[in-house]
Amino acid sequence: TLANAFLQDYIKTHPVSEETIAKAYENLKKGAGNKEYSIRHILVEKESDAKSIAAKLKKGEKFDKLAKSNSKDSGSKERGGDLGWIPTGNIPTTFVKPFADAVMNLTKGQISEPVQSQFGWHIIKLEDVRDLKMPTYEEVKPQIAQNLHQQAAQNAVSELRAKAKIE
Repeated sequence: TLANAFLQDYIKTHPVSEETIAKAYENLKKGAGNKEYSIRHILVEKESDAKSIAAKLKKGEKFDKLAKSNSKDSGSKERGGDLGWIPTGNIPTTFVKPFADAVMNLTKGQISEPVQSQFGWHIIKLEDVRDLKMPTYEEVKPQIAQNLHQQAAQNAVSELRAKAKIE
C-alpha cells in the first residue's frame, strides 16, 4: 500500500510535460517509417523441408494451406502463416536479422527462397505494402503520457533501490 501511494504521489508531483509527450510522439513516428508490410511465413526444421515447400509453391500450391499443414510457428500457423501488418521501422526489431533482411529485399507478392535463422528455415511471402497511417497526436497522447509516467516512476524506484542501504 505504501509503495502504491508513493508511486501515485510521484506521478502527481512529477507531471510529464506536453513538450516531452510531443517529442516522444515524433520519435515514435520516425521509428515506424512510412510504409507497412503484410507478411506471411512458413517455418520448418530442415532445409530439405523448406526446399520441398518452395517447390510446391512454384507449382502453384497455396501459401496459406502449406503454412497450415507444415509450419511449426504456432502463433501464425492457423492463420496461414499471416504475421499481420508490420511498419518498416519495426521489421529489424520484430524479426531476427536473416528474416528481416529477406523481407526488406522482397517485392509485393514475391516469395523468398528458404531463409535460415536460429528458429529453423523460413519461407517468407510479402503479401502487400501500403502507406503507414500513423494515429494522430491527439489519439495516442494519453497512451504516450501513461507510458512516460510509468517509465518515470520505474526510474524513481530504481534510484531509491540504488541509494538504499540494506544491512
